[in-house]
Amino acid sequence: MKAPKNRRVFVVGYGAATPLGKTFAESWQQAVAGRAGFRRVTRCSVSTPSSVVGEIPGWDPEEYDFVDSKEAYNWNADFVILTMAVCREALERSGLEINAETGPKTGCLIGSALNGNDAFRKAMDTHLNKGALRISPYLLPNLCANLPSSKAGMMLGFTGPIVSPQGACASGNHAIGIGARMIRDGDCDFMLAGGVDTCLIPEIIHGFANMNATIKIQKEDRACSDASQASRPFSIDRKGMVLSEGCGVLVLAAEEAVKAHGLVPKAEVLGVGWTSDAHHFTLPHGPTIIRSIAMAIDDAGLTPADIEYVNAHGTSTSKGDSAEIACLRSVFGSRLKDLPVSSNKSQIGHTLGASAAIEAAFGIEGMQRGIILPTINYIEDPLLGDIDVVANNARTAGYEFFLSNAFGFGGTNCCIVFKGV
Repeated sequence: MKAPKNRRVFVVGYGAATPLGKTFAESWQQAVAGRAGFRRVTRCSVSTPSSVVGEIPGWDPEEYDFVDSKEAYNWNADFVILTMAVCREALERSGLEINAETGPKTGCLIGSALNGNDAFRKAMDTHLNKGALRISPYLLPNLCANLPSSKAGMMLGFTGPIVSPQGACASGNHAIGIGARMIRDGDCDFMLAGGVDTCLIPEIIHGFANMNATIKIQKEDRACSDASQASRPFSIDRKGMVLSEGCGVLVLAAEEAVKAHGLVPKAEVLGVGWTSDAHHFTLPHGPTIIRSIAMAIDDAGLTPADIEYVNAHGTSTSKGDSAEIACLRSVFGSRLKDLPVSSNKSQIGHTLGASAAIEAAFGIEGMQRGIILPTINYIEDPLLGDIDVVANNARTAGYEFFLSNAFGFGGTNCCIVFKGV
């Protein structure tokens, strides 16, 4: 194999669809305003106190100009069309034109935790009620993890490598990290990297509820009358995450490609750290999380003293939030009390494989604008110690280096350090 080119890698654009909006601009506007995108589920009917979720508002595949009724019917795993839309938005925002020169040099890595589970559910219903011969021949493609990237490539014209990194809830960061390494080494000049999940079906909602991962809202809970308060990372009364759907895609580019094509860099992917726990399939493991954070900072050529903001994994689970704060305290020591830490999941819930990519985009946009998004719904938890969680309102603050954390089921951890430009 050829020696790596050791190229610097920059973020030149991003797109997102979240419970706050169908585009990144809509989502950002609502996030800065301190709003949350939660409500009782409308996608399906469930019988569980864990019925508050994050739905993309007004999501309708047929609203897109590249989708007709036949396309929507055949590609009935929503993560396919959603990825196509967000990839297109990310490219438009980046200014990168896909043509005969750039297309072969552009790849796409879109991770997902659960893939096309909604299409499988529809096929099972067809099987039971209409017979095996009525199952769609599109079922298997709808289940393939790489199909969202493939369909985006068919629409947009890029022909570089497409892979779906499967890192559970850390998939988005894995995609960014792998994509950055591929560009660094010379495999691509450009990469669309991120994650997607469209998981709001009864079996998934009930499955998360039955494993006590999502919040069960009872009459005495403050979210009973106000669903926007359901997700409350680091708060004393946190009771579990809010399951959400969403997609986030970053456009990465090699330094010389940025210059050659007149693109505007927004941030540099400076360091990546990844580990696995070998511990438990859901419970976080401090030593390996600490190592992934330290690896990312070291890979960036920095020290913990250089990090000015932490975009936390912050799921709003009691054990998960406590473990993350303990790991941050191990890395940053007494400085943690003065280091801004916030969780975007307080506003968009947990979008699973999409979460890290959306959060990276939020962190980079905040770095560009001098804003740190808040951890809304926060009530201090003395057991977590003295921490600055940017409570309840966005904060005006400049920062050059920030750490973005992502941890997933199976004990998979991926942390990334971004630098402002």
